[in-house]
Amino acid sequence: MRILLTGKNGQVGGELQHILSELGETTATSRSELDLSDPDQIRNTVRHFRPELIVNAGAYTAVDKAESEPEIARAVNGIAPGILAEEARTAGAVLIHYSTDYVYGGEARAKPYLETDSTDPVSVYGKTKLEGDLAIEKSGVPHLIFRTSWIYGREGKNFLRTILRLAGGQEELRVVDDQIGTPTWCRSIAESTGQIVVQLLKRGDGSFPETVAEVSGVYHMTCGGRTSWHGFARSILGLADPKPQPQLVGIPTKDYPAPADRPAYSVLSNAKLKATFGIALPDWEEALRYCLRSDV
Repeated sequence: MRILLTGKNGQVGGELQHILSELGETTATSRSELDLSDPDQIRNTVRHFRPELIVNAGAYTAVDKAESEPEIARAVNGIAPGILAEEARTAGAVLIHYSTDYVYGGEARAKPYLETDSTDPVSVYGKTKLEGDLAIEKSGVPHLIFRTSWIYGREGKNFLRTILRLAGGQEELRVVDDQIGTPTWCRSIAESTGQIVVQLLKRGDGSFPETVAEVSGVYHMTCGGRTSWHGFARSILGLADPKPQPQLVGIPTKDYPAPADRPAYSVLSNAKLKATFGIALPDWEEALRYCLRSDV
């Protein structure tokens, strides 16, 4: 199978590159090799490589910066997925795309979001990601949209690396304790994606696109459980055990102003993923332990 992967230098994309290469002839692209803000470059790349599977791990993920750069955020997050979907449909290919918990409003609630719940993003980032999801759905291409949350890993810019860096030089860390979500290790996302692709390749008597068409849609894909950013930081410091240990102080969102609003609650239910594919990512604390013990 010919596979085209975007965003190979991102957290999820970097992990996917290793996994997808075992499933087929994989062409992995970075932003310098495939600029997702350039529609012509997207079309030309897809037509040149003629992939049977496109995995779009590329995105504009600078949540705060997107507030001042809405045009480029929309080009990459909102328009590019639609173009990839159109090209995939024309080529008879399948599209896998990664979305975000930030498409939900995050109002106070007692239960995790289902894929059928209403979306109401509160940031430019969330709005542009939702635009991309809707464009894919509208295209009619066989697709899987995986909405995930609070992604971290041993490389790249993420909360885990920020806490570990700050812990080495500050006596006190002040971290928001009233935003609730689920930290998700990028490797868990990539491994689960690979398992699903293998499963679909083996399923049924039809072609790969026909098989995917039967299960096309949005799926939540996060680790299990929930916590706050403060709780996440506490677990990081407890497991990494830096010396000396900084004092960790919980603060409300209002005391940590940022250009972009974040959902106060964005825990996602993974029940549909489990019911359809029999796959459940590990609990977030278990995944964090594996991440900190792993080689990069």
